[in-house]
Amino acid sequence: MRRGDRGSAAIELAILVPSVLLFFAAVIVAGRYSLARQAGEAAAYDAARTASLARTEAAARTEARTAALNAYQAAGLTCDPLDARLVDPTGFQEPVGVAATVTVLVVCEVQYADISMPGVPGSFRIESTFTSPLDTYRSRG
Repeated sequence: MRRGDRGSAAIELAILVPSVLLFFAAVIVAGRYSLARQAGEAAAYDAARTASLARTEAAARTEARTAALNAYQAAGLTCDPLDARLVDPTGFQEPVGVAATVTVLVVCEVQYADISMPGVPGSFRIESTFTSPLDTYRSRG
């Protein structure tokens, strides 16, 4: 070993280790964000489907929020706050026999308090919508 190479491994390691750790942290954050997006799509689908089964607009609002909350909890994610609202509730005013739909928008601020690293936000805002048809021949309130 030449005298000029002494200590170069320590310097290489000092440069390489933070870069590798940063790469793995980025992979973890990207994976968690992807999971949150998928949970958001599932929550919007569940909320719209549940709202479409309700007989009144008021019941649809309540049941949509509960379904969205349950979907996020099933994915192991915490929303603070969670907003599930009917974007277009006019389908409930349509007479029986007329095709109608209900659209639900789910907005969740997914908390990532367990990932505490510089440069990583403590939460991500996830917005998802889904439209579900109302049963054409079911009574509506």
